[in-house]
Amino acid sequence: MEKLDEEIKRTYQRESMSNKDSIDEDQLITFPCDFPLKVMGLNLDNYPDYVLSVCQKHVKGVTSDCVHTRPSRNGKYIAVTVRLVATSRQQLDDLYLELNACKHTKMAL
Repeated sequence: MEKLDEEIKRTYQRESMSNKDSIDEDQLITFPCDFPLKVMGLNLDNYPDYVLSVCQKHVKGVTSDCVHTRPSRNGKYIAVTVRLVATSRQQLDDLYLELNACKHTKMAL
């Protein structure tokens, strides 16, 4: 698992570095800021709880009141939105890395 985490990090860092040349990311988001984290995954009973626990690991003050869910039309997937206060780019990067490492996550925005 640790080997997989390191490989995901390296891949993400390579992609971030290649995108860094074309966009000045410091102008995109000013921290701290209210941030609606959107995650889509398989509609499993515990998936929203998983997303919440990852957010709580990285961001202080996130509670179940910050979470909104919506199932897909056919019920196979679920969209989970977590409203949080992001304090840094690194914090968001860490969130996305951990959420995307889950096999049930299909997309994180």
